[in-house]
Amino acid sequence: MTVARNQQISVEETPYYHVVSRCVRRAFLCGEDKVSGKSFEHRRQWLIDRIKQVTSVFAIDVCSYAIMNNHFHIVLKVNSTEEWNATQILMTWCSLYSLPVLCDRYLKGEINTEAEIRRVKEYVAEYRFRLMSVSWYMKSINEYVARMANEEDKCTGHFWESRFKSQALLDERALLTCMAYVDLNPIRAAMAKDLKGSEFTSIKERIGNNHTWLSGFGKSDADLPFYLSSYIDLVDETGRCLRGDKRGFISSKTAKAIDEIGINPESWLDELKGFKSIGFSAVGTTEQLKEFSVKTNRKWTLGIKLKPALE
Repeated sequence: MTVARNQQISVEETPYYHVVSRCVRRAFLCGEDKVSGKSFEHRRQWLIDRIKQVTSVFAIDVCSYAIMNNHFHIVLKVNSTEEWNATQILMTWCSLYSLPVLCDRYLKGEINTEAEIRRVKEYVAEYRFRLMSVSWYMKSINEYVARMANEEDKCTGHFWESRFKSQALLDERALLTCMAYVDLNPIRAAMAKDLKGSEFTSIKERIGNNHTWLSGFGKSDADLPFYLSSYIDLVDETGRCLRGDKRGFISSKTAKAIDEIGINPESWLDELKGFKSIGFSAVGTTEQLKEFSVKTNRKWTLGIKLKPALE
């Protein structure tokens, strides 16, 4: 049974979410149609450009992403709009969507009556909520790309599945596992041979970054809780471990990133290989999944269980 989105996303419990959006009707997001021979590779840049535009507006940062042939993965960090004033909320929202006439008049200083001010406050409260809503964030991306794709394909109808899939990432280990899973998608799909060749992924964009800490993509100055160099090393070594003709191991140079958040090197590959993007609403330890179920008013949560951190 489909679970309501407000039961899958609880910012009070975690700001981090893994989202997957997939095409329907054998539509191509990117890649090449072997039947017609037509290439859709240019659509990857459509999506990247739109993600960056929407991220610059919403109170949401991108931790990692990967654009695949018929779907894309994105790991998000939801921030707060609590400190944004009414003018900032309205000006931010109108950079993507048109405002009601009453809000335009408010920005011009033409509002006088209490009834008008009260109505503007209602609009501001609604837009404040939307600007930190994962659903509205994804809507702003997917609707735009769908219109462009349908216009190019000269057709109408759904381009994306009606609902995107989302997973709550309940701690830093879950976040790191998911980010690595997303960044390694082109490697696992044999679309790239190394990280530098993994086009249209966050790991490709981060290589060559001179920052010490791993920064998200967006307006926020907040860094992710990992060293950039350690994360790149970790993903690179893990990609080598995932090869079918080689026994998995964790390189000694990635130990720092692992030790800092309590990952057991012996279980890391098993956890990454066991990571699934479909059918699981949260990722964390057994106790975290139980607590998440309680906070989201569910009897239980179908999630990916991580082993307890090392003492």
